[in-house]
Amino acid sequence: MTIRDDHSLAGDLATEAGERLLELRARHGFDDQRALKDAGDRSSHRFLMDALERLRPSDSVLSEEATREERMDPRRLSASRVWIVDPLDGTREYSEPGRSDWAVHVALWQDGSLTAGAVALPAQGRTLTTAEPPVLPKAPAAGEPFRIAVSRTRPPEFVRELAARLGAELVPIGSAGAKIAAVLTGQVEAYVHAGGQYEWDSAAPVAVALAAGAHVSRIDGSPPAYNQADPSLPDILVSLPDLAPTMLACIRDLHRQSP
Repeated sequence: MTIRDDHSLAGDLATEAGERLLELRARHGFDDQRALKDAGDRSSHRFLMDALERLRPSDSVLSEEATREERMDPRRLSASRVWIVDPLDGTREYSEPGRSDWAVHVALWQDGSLTAGAVALPAQGRTLTTAEPPVLPKAPAAGEPFRIAVSRTRPPEFVRELAARLGAELVPIGSAGAKIAAVLTGQVEAYVHAGGQYEWDSAAPVAVALAAGAHVSRIDGSPPAYNQADPSLPDILVSLPDLAPTMLACIRDLHRQSP
């Protein structure tokens, strides 16, 4: 494993964790999906925690797979550097044969902002990083339809209404990391979510999206905040920059009209 700086470290760790998950998936098989999910979460978490303890021993870590006590450790809130990781984003997709829309997230929050991050998409054979941010695709011309990534299982009703008003197509994709990666690579033009999430669901993909120049905000237009005492971060909008003003205005209209 090569370590040049925090950007490269994020990419190296996410990529290696993803390779290990691919190996585990192939070895375990899909007969017991619950056991595969649990093994993937557990083994990837352990790898990332051990690597960060060895390579960045002075930094704090917030992981989805940590215990509640570890997540609520007050030392994290006073730390200047906190790694925010999701060892396996999209366990449902990971446990289903043939699906590639799952990810590994590794991000670094430092002194109030996300400074480095990587999203490994192991089954797609790529890792998006802040070391070499992807080049954003062009937005559709004014009046042309565009695509919005949404949850496979629980797309918010207001997103259906939003898409209808904007003339947009909804594209179901698995993990949050895969959805935001789809915005950055041209599979879709936007991702909207308001069904409840946590910091580890979006920190790494948001770091990469910001580095690439994409629009990132809460659905009310405010910036998302990380390394908070409560790691809940229930909604997010990631889109190509030219689409954001129209989408935010439409979201505001929908919320004003809701009872």
